[in-house]
Amino acid sequence: MTRYLISFNDGAMDHIPGEDWPDVGKASHAVVQEAVDAGVWVFGAGLERQRASVVATDGLVTDGPYPETKEIIGGFSIVDVASREEALAWAAKIAVACRCAQEVRELMPDPETDAMLRRAGRR
Repeated sequence: MTRYLISFNDGAMDHIPGEDWPDVGKASHAVVQEAVDAGVWVFGAGLERQRASVVATDGLVTDGPYPETKEIIGGFSIVDVASREEALAWAAKIAVACRCAQEVRELMPDPETDAMLRRAGRR
């Protein structure tokens, strides 16, 4: 199985009228439940708009970055599926539920971290 990041840009859902948010919430949670039931859901969340901090290698913490474009992640889901095609199918379901386009990227495997999680009983 391979993990995929399915994400949308900050501001991608700004077109949704306030009165439609309950329906969007129900639809998106229905897709999450479907993914959980299918055994492919790993994690997902929306991100606080433009709230980030940068921690440098020396430990210095600064506010930002403050991108000049909207092409930063606004929310994401991680699924663990057998193929890119399956990840694209889940992204399509999420896109319909969230009413915005989704970007799909394959996450790089890390067998050492997976082994650590197995030893800790977390996988």
